[in-house]
Amino acid sequence: MATIAVAGTGYVGLVSGACLADFGNTVVCVDNNPDKIKTLKAGGIPIYEPGLEDVVQRNVASGRLSFTTDMAAAVRASDVVFIAVGTPPADDGSADLKYVEAVAREIARAMDGYKVVVDKSTVPVGTGRKVKAWMAEELGKRGAEAAGYGFDVVSNPEFLREGSAVQDFMHPDRVVIGAESLKARALMKDVYRSLYINETPYIETNIETAEMIKYASNSFLAVKITFINEVANLCEKVGANVQDVAKAMGRDGRIGGKFLHPGPGYGGSCFPKDTQAMARIGRDNGEPLSIVETTIEANERQKNRMVHKIEAGMGGSGSLKGKTIAVLGLAFKPNTDDMREAPAITIIEGLVALGAKIRACDPAAVAEAKWRLESVKDSVAFCASEYESMEKADALVLMTEWNQYRNLDLDRVKTLLNRPLFFDLRNVYKREDVESKGFVYHAVGK
Repeated sequence: MATIAVAGTGYVGLVSGACLADFGNTVVCVDNNPDKIKTLKAGGIPIYEPGLEDVVQRNVASGRLSFTTDMAAAVRASDVVFIAVGTPPADDGSADLKYVEAVAREIARAMDGYKVVVDKSTVPVGTGRKVKAWMAEELGKRGAEAAGYGFDVVSNPEFLREGSAVQDFMHPDRVVIGAESLKARALMKDVYRSLYINETPYIETNIETAEMIKYASNSFLAVKITFINEVANLCEKVGANVQDVAKAMGRDGRIGGKFLHPGPGYGGSCFPKDTQAMARIGRDNGEPLSIVETTIEANERQKNRMVHKIEAGMGGSGSLKGKTIAVLGLAFKPNTDDMREAPAITIIEGLVALGAKIRACDPAAVAEAKWRLESVKDSVAFCASEYESMEKADALVLMTEWNQYRNLDLDRVKTLLNRPLFFDLRNVYKREDVESKGFVYHAVGK
């Protein structure tokens, strides 16, 4: 099995490093944040991801997984170095590669022989070539001996869903390997040997194609979500039920039922960033992706539409002034504490702008929400439980479909609320069940 260094202990880096160790590889995860490494060495997990703590503890105990701030030592001790650092959106929507460049140069300054350098971060098409050039430049500065060190750059994009990342890594739909040399491909197959034995599909291609696969996949899923959201909006106008529409569409093998669940819009670390980057790649190459551009705009409209939906349901213009609204869920999806681009941010800020006070709760994302909602902190109270958030509230908004919010005691809810108004932005409940308890029920697309 391979000896691996993973640069970055964020969401992708830590999950990838821990799972690669579980495959039998020897892995050292590197981060320049000493506090994060200290936490990991002490057995703490800096991100919320179900199942991750067990994988980390198991592989630390076995000696296959370790953590360090010493990048140079980690590079020298490894055959394969994964770059798994952030690629945040720049002001123009493109992916900011400053962290990728910094790591690539650091690898070149430390390496003492042949290495396979793997782009695990989501990066624009052409980044592999840039990594190669940055490394060659640094090696050149070290003199003739270092300039002769061989290396290959590989694109190996991740397809991890927050909340089920460990399962996704251990049982992927496919493994994409973009490489130019047989030696690099052989090493990568050794890295993923456990999956290869289990006959996981491998897509072997060039670097540019592998980079494009990641962006194309995420952009298509974002389009699919946005499409069903717009269908849901139309269903409300014509008296149709979007859940029945989506169910029937999903039965078509050409379409499939996944990502056909209407709601307040997509968020998270991937879809917003990757659609913006994909659109930018298209513009930069003179091939604008109008569907992706429209998807980005429509997704923002959907978030704002939920604000107006709640306002209309509470009585129309001016009806939110002085009202208190209970919000269940803040993370962009269940089983994560991630609030990057979460619909909850836009919707809560919008409700506050119209005069509302918010009482919010979330099983994992409250700490994250406190700083992300700093601009409206005087109008937002964070509660320890869903029922506490409902006390004397004038309406209930189900924002994120955590399991504990799927089976609320509706009789108790009604006694806690000032008014029996229930806005189900995830279509978790059946209308007849809620209305039979005396609620006025508002869903999305039905």
